[in-house]
Amino acid sequence: MRPRVPGPGYTLAVLTGCVDDCTGVLLAGGRGARLGGVPKGLLRLDGAPLAARALELFAGLFERSLLVTSDPAPYRDLGATWVADRLPGKGPPGGLHAALCAAPSGWVFAAACDMPFLGEGPIRFLAGRRAGVAAVLVRCGGRLHPLHAFWSRDCLPALEALLRAGDPSLHDLARAVPARVVGEAEWLAVDPGGRALESVNTPGDLERMGLLPPLP
Repeated sequence: MRPRVPGPGYTLAVLTGCVDDCTGVLLAGGRGARLGGVPKGLLRLDGAPLAARALELFAGLFERSLLVTSDPAPYRDLGATWVADRLPGKGPPGGLHAALCAAPSGWVFAAACDMPFLGEGPIRFLAGRRAGVAAVLVRCGGRLHPLHAFWSRDCLPALEALLRAGDPSLHDLARAVPARVVGEAEWLAVDPGGRALESVNTPGDLERMGLLPPLP
């Protein structure tokens, strides 16, 4: 694993070792309808699929990583441990539920497979905010970001109740559990411009972020 560059405000002494009691989780549940139906985790940045880049990052941060997807075929060459949704058709909440059920740790860090700019410094910053709560999320750009967030197994009872009741969002879960929300000013000191929170949704995003389609 090549050395990683610390984010703003971090030292090499801080950026060592695995995050305690946590599994890295990459949610790859859907295909990009506005991008021609491609698996978004196979979009490429600097020649590498986004999912591969994320899993490489997770390998240096967490003792274990999981890929949550109902269709592992597009990702078979990545060598990732994958789990399927236990409750299909529930979107990201179903994916988080599968991850929390499968993870051997008390916490997961959950990100989407279409987030090109995940970084070690911002993730470690959030990991250090877990004490005394069941989830750690960021509010930036006027909205809450439930992916690029830490969720503990203590969230499972509330999440399962919400899933039984209907089709909740992860925002609903954040309101139902003791959550710490990092505000925008604090976050931007760690992640200037909120770049780590960006995700790919449209062809315009591909061009703006410098991404290429998956290889044929």
